[in-house]
Amino acid sequence: MNFYHPWTEEGKRKGRRKQPVKRTYETSIRTGEALAGMVKQVRKLQKRDCFEQISKYLYSDDYTRVCAVYGLRRTGKTTMLFQAIADMSEADFDKTAYVKMRTSDRIEHIARDLDRLYEDGFRYVFIDEVTLMEDFIDSAALFSDIYAMMGMRIVLSGTDSLGFWLAEGNELYDRVRMVHTTFIPYREYSRLLCIDSIDEYIRYGGTLRRGETDFDDAKLTDGDASFRDDESTRKYIDTAICKNIQHSLACCEHGNYFRHLFELYEAGELTGAINRIIEDMNHRFVLSVLTKDFKSGDLGNTAKNLLKERDQRKRTGILYEVDRETITGRLMDILDIRNAEEQTIGITCEHVAEIKQYLIAMDLIIDCPSESGEPGLKPEEHILFTQPGMRYCQAQALVHSLMKDETFLALELGQRTAITERLLEEVRGRMMEEIILLETAKASGRNFDVFKLRFARGEFDMVIFDKKNAACAVYEIKHSRKCVREQARHLADEEKLALTTLRFGKLAGRYVLYLGENLDTEEGIAWRNAEQFLKNLQKITPESGLEAFCLRIGKNSIDFSGKLF
Repeated sequence: MNFYHPWTEEGKRKGRRKQPVKRTYETSIRTGEALAGMVKQVRKLQKRDCFEQISKYLYSDDYTRVCAVYGLRRTGKTTMLFQAIADMSEADFDKTAYVKMRTSDRIEHIARDLDRLYEDGFRYVFIDEVTLMEDFIDSAALFSDIYAMMGMRIVLSGTDSLGFWLAEGNELYDRVRMVHTTFIPYREYSRLLCIDSIDEYIRYGGTLRRGETDFDDAKLTDGDASFRDDESTRKYIDTAICKNIQHSLACCEHGNYFRHLFELYEAGELTGAINRIIEDMNHRFVLSVLTKDFKSGDLGNTAKNLLKERDQRKRTGILYEVDRETITGRLMDILDIRNAEEQTIGITCEHVAEIKQYLIAMDLIIDCPSESGEPGLKPEEHILFTQPGMRYCQAQALVHSLMKDETFLALELGQRTAITERLLEEVRGRMMEEIILLETAKASGRNFDVFKLRFARGEFDMVIFDKKNAACAVYEIKHSRKCVREQARHLADEEKLALTTLRFGKLAGRYVLYLGENLDTEEGIAWRNAEQFLKNLQKITPESGLEAFCLRIGKNSIDFSGKLF
């Protein structure tokens, strides 16, 4: 029997749609033709990689759980709900309702509406923005224990991802299928937006929108803008992260989960603390980051690199001459970060630990410790942030502040352009390293470790360790389109290779991931395109092995002496 969706011309001609039951609801509910009109716009859109998890839940035989689709703003949650509805057969669509929650709604309102929907024959209910309800976290078990058990498929969605995490650990424990949307890897971002540039991903990655960079436009903080795009970074951090945390904690067990953060929240300084963590995501997550006067690492690093530049035409010490205090002051205004003397509540180790725990729970950061090349030394904490566009926007804010410095403005235009481009190039290079490290770590299974390996002098940007087969592959990552022998010097260092194989087994390959064409060298070092590496990155399993995980990009092995065989 053929089904005809009501939003198609054929469906309208056939007149097969059942007329929905006329009913008054307490929450905002759409069914029938009204719902068809809402979902027709998404039918041609590409689907997120995690979409299949929703489909599996909807048509499974498990009636003990609900499905929770959660993540930060602009990561495709509502679109996926509409896509799941649009893909339904006519019979299932007739039994589907979409609920858009409001801040005024309470659990008793949606409970009475679910009773009415069940009586009217509805079996698929999509409840969007469910975390807006103040009593959601403490009452979430109602959806799984009552309505899922009655045979209803309940899909919940909301931007307060921390709220879902808290509910999963309490009310929805073992009764929810979690679908995460916050992390959008390069491969998926490229497919969804038809973008084949790692630099575009660095600039805007994290949400499914693009942006502009007018930092002085106050209107960007009031409307729809993301990473100077759909939400300004300032407002995005405030609404998508800080308010996410604060609202979730305030609504869970009457605020008991604030713990040590309550004093920061009460003093209005929790936003500043979170901002400091985000700016310092590439460095150690320690107390000094939050308590010392704000100082941008990007500016200092670029000043040193420009002073050491081999090209005499580009070498300059100008960044040591500019008014760095004023520049960082402007940057702090842009990022809404308070100095230590402006804080009425001191930041403690407990504050740091709790903020870190909640950011990890929200899929914003992961800890990918850097190993030491010297045996016996403990790994160093290395925090990776899953929202590259947010980080890059802060670097752009630094450049914007720099451009207002009087000493810097005295330079000729060519010099100013060269310096600012170099600063942003340094940032893009470090960010590309972290993107590859992050995505490879997320793709690795339990039998594989992915980490940066530091030596007394130099480091391998990435090591993949196959624990089961005692093998490893080492990588240098360069934000460059040119194959420069100097860039692979660590991969040719026999001392480093010997230390690595001693700890992590046979060396299955040495690679430079860069932005140029694939090529192989006489030294046995393979140069591979980083964008293609990320696009082809697949989940690593013990069965696939290290070579498959590395995309079979080299078969050279090295013994413990460092010699090729």
